[in-house]
Amino acid sequence: MAPPFRIGTRRSNLAVVQAEGIRDSLQRLAPDRTYELEALRTLGDKDQSTALYNFGAKSLWTAELEEKLTSGEVDVVVHCLKDMPTRLPDSCDLAAIPPRDDPRDALIVKAGLPYTSLQTLPEAAVVGTSSVRRSAQLRRLYPHLRFANLRGNVETRLAKVDDPESEYTCMVMSAAGLERIGLAHRITQYMGSKDGGILHAVGQGALGLEIRKGDIETLQFLNQLGDLKSTLACLAERALMRTLEGGCSVPIGVETEWIDESLGRLRMTAIVVSLDGAQSVQDSIDGLVQTEQEAAALGEELAAKLVKAGADNILNAINADRPPKD
Repeated sequence: MAPPFRIGTRRSNLAVVQAEGIRDSLQRLAPDRTYELEALRTLGDKDQSTALYNFGAKSLWTAELEEKLTSGEVDVVVHCLKDMPTRLPDSCDLAAIPPRDDPRDALIVKAGLPYTSLQTLPEAAVVGTSSVRRSAQLRRLYPHLRFANLRGNVETRLAKVDDPESEYTCMVMSAAGLERIGLAHRITQYMGSKDGGILHAVGQGALGLEIRKGDIETLQFLNQLGDLKSTLACLAERALMRTLEGGCSVPIGVETEWIDESLGRLRMTAIVVSLDGAQSVQDSIDGLVQTEQEAAALGEELAAKLVKAGADNILNAINADRPPKD
C-alpha cells in the first residue's frame, strides 16, 4: 500500500482551506491513496506587527515549509503563488499551478459605513494594508487617503477593521482569498485596472505547488492539476519580477490578459511605483505565449522596457532606504 501523500501548508484558515482543496482534487484523481495535511506557522505568521516592507526579501511564508519539504517530512507544499519567491531554493521546484481564481484586489469597507468604492472615500480615510504595492498605487491615484499597517490572517484583519474603535475606514486584500473562505459578500469593490485602478501582485489568485527537485513521481502526479493558461500567465509575471529583482515587499503591480486564447496571445501590463506614489513607470506588451520559455521571455522583455523608462531608479531608491537585514 502506498504511504500517505503528505501536504504541507501554513496554519491560517485560508491556507488550510486551499490545501484541503488540493487534497480533495488529488483524492478524486487517486482515491485509493491516503492524504495527510501538516500545517505550521511560518515567520510571517509569528510576527504580525512588523510591516512587510521591513522584512526585506526574506522568505516570510515559505522557508519553514521548504525545510519540511527538503527533509522529506512532506511531499508537496501548497502556497499562495504571490508569496513564493521568484527564485526558489536549489532543492525545490514549482511543480504545478492549478486554475487561477480572480487575481484582483478587493476593497472591504468597515461594517456599517456607507462608502461603496475608493472614489467615495472621504478625505483622510484610513486604508488598512501591509502591502507597499497597494499603498503606493493608491497614494498615486488617491492622494487624499491615509494608510495604516494591517497584518494578520483574513479573519483578524476583518475584525480589526470592523472594530468601531479602530482607525480603519476600510482595508484592501486579495479578492480570491475572501472568496475561498466564503467571505465574498464582504467585498465592497473589485479593484482591477478597469474598475478600482490598481494592478495586482505577481501570481495573485493562483496557487503554487512546490516539490523536492528531482521527485519525478510527485511531479507527474501534481501535473494533472496544472492549468496551461494560468501557468503561462503566472510564469510571465514571475519572470518580470525576477528580472526586476523585486520581492513581495516592493511596489510592482501587474495584470495579464489573454487577448486571443486560440492563438495564445497574452497582453501584460506592469507598473513600478515609488513608496509615496509620486513617481511611477508603467508599460504594456503583447506577445505569442505558448510555452514556458515564451512566457519567461515576455516577462523579461516587459521588465527591460520598464527599466529603460526608469523603474530601476525607483526600486534602487526603495531598497537603499530599507532597514538593514539582521
